[in-house]
Amino acid sequence: MRDPAFRRLWAGQTASQFGAQSSQVVLPLLAVVSLHADAVQLGALRAVQQVPILLFSLLVGVWVDRWRSRGVMVLADFGRALGLAAISVAALLGVLGMPVLLAVGFLVGALSVCFDVGYQASLVRLVRRDQLARGNSALEGSRSAAQIGGPALGGAMVSLLSAPLAAAASGFFFLVSALSLRGMRGADSVAQHAGRSPRLGRQMREGFQLVFHNASLRSVAIASGIFQFSFAALMTVYLLFLPRTLQLSGAAVGLVLAAMGPGALLGSLLASRLPERFGYGTVMVTSAVLADGAMLCVPALHGPSATTVALLMAVNFAFGVFSQLVDITVTTVRQAITPVGIQGRVVATINFAGMGLTPLGSLLGGWLAGRWGLRTGLLLTAVALALSPVFMASSPLARLGKRLT
Repeated sequence: MRDPAFRRLWAGQTASQFGAQSSQVVLPLLAVVSLHADAVQLGALRAVQQVPILLFSLLVGVWVDRWRSRGVMVLADFGRALGLAAISVAALLGVLGMPVLLAVGFLVGALSVCFDVGYQASLVRLVRRDQLARGNSALEGSRSAAQIGGPALGGAMVSLLSAPLAAAASGFFFLVSALSLRGMRGADSVAQHAGRSPRLGRQMREGFQLVFHNASLRSVAIASGIFQFSFAALMTVYLLFLPRTLQLSGAAVGLVLAAMGPGALLGSLLASRLPERFGYGTVMVTSAVLADGAMLCVPALHGPSATTVALLMAVNFAFGVFSQLVDITVTTVRQAITPVGIQGRVVATINFAGMGLTPLGSLLGGWLAGRWGLRTGLLLTAVALALSPVFMASSPLARLGKRLT
């Protein structure tokens, strides 16, 4: 992939993923370690970061299809950097508390919606359809590298620096991303060259209609909803289970979470080859079963021993490999069957239908942890996660072959 515009997108997305991955560890640890948040408060923090998906996805999808996605991504990165820096300012002024953290979490979540829709729509405008698998593999490989270094870096920064300074340091990666993306060319919206744009409501409906009238896209949205709801609940409990039940340090938590990165990197490499050899449906369903099944092992672990940390890393590595295979394969299917001019709205509609439930999942995870305890709550959410591959196996996705038309 030698196209200069794609390389700038790739570089910017890589830096942005490092910022996102490190901040995903820093903000919850800041709440737990510095502000002594309980399970309900941590669930609320994760919920306010995710509720913008429900509130803004459809609107952002229209923006990305109407305007240059480059500008949307640059503004999103600058905004996220400022939001994280505000935590340090609040700490210096002595006003840092859960209300400030919730406000910043909401802002960062809203801008992440803009960036995620923008970069996924940009890829289709930059490369040919037969290059989508390679492009997705490269971008997801970068995300995997960020998953390797980002959580470990976030955990280390919380341990070595004050938590507010660690949040500001995570924002540096968003600045790097914004500077890279500013020089990108070739990702202008198709709609802006096609005359006067239709009304906002009509454009939103077009995205909904395509997703829910197409059997494969509809199945992607439903499977994503089951997974994202359950995964949000699981991660809320998981982020409490590691430091409190297993008594892991911040650095150990970062190390455990970082183990997903090498697995996801391997999954990215396999995703460019396995679907064309075994079929897209077979790869999606089998990988989903293996990924979600691995998380069922975590509630059985005990103690902060080196063996426990090693087993957690092995589970997260396996989850990284197979969940990445699912993610890239599903993304390639969606991009291949969606017209270029409506990519942003289809991404946004699937995010709305799939990830829009994550705030409720996070709140449910916090409630389960408070009501039934961390270990039981983790087991229940892991079982719920396994429902996604069950649905995929009975959907049209399971019947997709080696070629997408």
